Amino acid sequence: MKTFTKPRLSIGQIFNMSVGFLGIQFGFALQNGNASRVLQNFGADVEQLSWFWLAAPLTGMIIQPIIGFYSDRTWNGLGRRKPFFLTGAILAATALFFFPHAGALANFIPPMIVGAGILMMMDASFNVAMEPFRALVADNLPEEQNTLGFSIQTFLIGIGAVVGSWLPYMFGNWFGISKDATEGQIPDNVLYSFYVGAAVFITAIVWTIATTKEYSPAEREAMGFEEEGKQDSIWSVFRYIKEMPFTMRQLGVVQFFSWFALFSMWVFSTPAIAHHVYGLPMDDHSSPEFQNAANWVGIIFGVYSAVSAVYAIFLPRIAKAIGNKATHAVSLIAGGLGLISIYFISDPQMLILSMVGVGMAWASILAMPYAILAGSIPMSKMGVYMGIFNFFITLPQIVSGIIGGSLVKHVYGGNAIFAIVVAGFFFIAGSISVLWIKEKA
Repeated sequence: MKTFTKPRLSIGQIFNMSVGFLGIQFGFALQNGNASRVLQNFGADVEQLSWFWLAAPLTGMIIQPIIGFYSDRTWNGLGRRKPFFLTGAILAATALFFFPHAGALANFIPPMIVGAGILMMMDASFNVAMEPFRALVADNLPEEQNTLGFSIQTFLIGIGAVVGSWLPYMFGNWFGISKDATEGQIPDNVLYSFYVGAAVFITAIVWTIATTKEYSPAEREAMGFEEEGKQDSIWSVFRYIKEMPFTMRQLGVVQFFSWFALFSMWVFSTPAIAHHVYGLPMDDHSSPEFQNAANWVGIIFGVYSAVSAVYAIFLPRIAKAIGNKATHAVSLIAGGLGLISIYFISDPQMLILSMVGVGMAWASILAMPYAILAGSIPMSKMGVYMGIFNFFITLPQIVSGIIGGSLVKHVYGGNAIFAIVVAGFFFIAGSISVLWIKEKA
């Protein structure tokens, strides 16, 4: 077979290839915006929240390298990465449906335990579907289109996150669906949002599967990409970790600061804003005023996702003008200032301005590290190294989860707003550390 290079793809082809990520982020947005509220309704205290949220990074740390390893070696009638998309979508949709119903088993098992278990299943399923998408962009695109591909992916992530974040608010305020609930119950507007999320997740994944071609092993060989390590076992992942590119190690420092900050924001935004901005008592977890505050957190999370979708469109041009590293550094600084500003806000409407900076950081976090990394990874190991790179996403979340609740309780006096401020400074630390990366084409 004649050797050929990967052809450039049209915007429409890259769009279709990335639609599945819209569904994944729709589910993530529902989880990020509502998991703390659901768990608090089931009886979790604020200092316990980060422990329950540990389910997400722990499952990601285990699942993603394994999925990456096997997706590098998979080829069947459905394709190379597609079997994992579909499996993850089915499992994730099931978890999205059942998560808000954890309280129904309260007579048999404490609802917090059920909720945490389903949260772990949900995140494991998200990871099964998500990890191969990063590798798919690098699989299908020539190097000069990598930044464009990850930016379009980030744009669709933003769209999915906006709708997923805003859905409980829209159901409760625009469509008259009940947003009130007694202690231990979940409001109908949240229940219906999770149902819709399950349907969107499946639909978006099937869209990508139906419209996207993957290169067969023969085509990849014709491109000059030798399938190295065919005899390697899953234990070879430890050798890959030892041999990881230097650029990946440097990016790990940046990712630590970035994802520690993000995890703190997701876990503590609802109690921080409810108590610091709305002025509610710290033991209020179910009043109508708390539900309104929680719904508003979903709205502002949608705002930062909307900003990220728009900002992602301009990332390739900005990166071309000032470079990938400078683009990421500036974006992280904007996110840090956005989070720190929340401390000085007393009007909930002003939180929208804070989320502009967070949206810039979020867009860059979802695109620029992968654009910087892609050129340093062997093509034959793209999936497994994208999975290993996830260590640098999950580890800071685990650290934050272990110490975050104790810090809030014993250092911050139960006031979660200080966790948000510290997260802002972590973004700024990440922006400084990105400048030392040695980028490899």
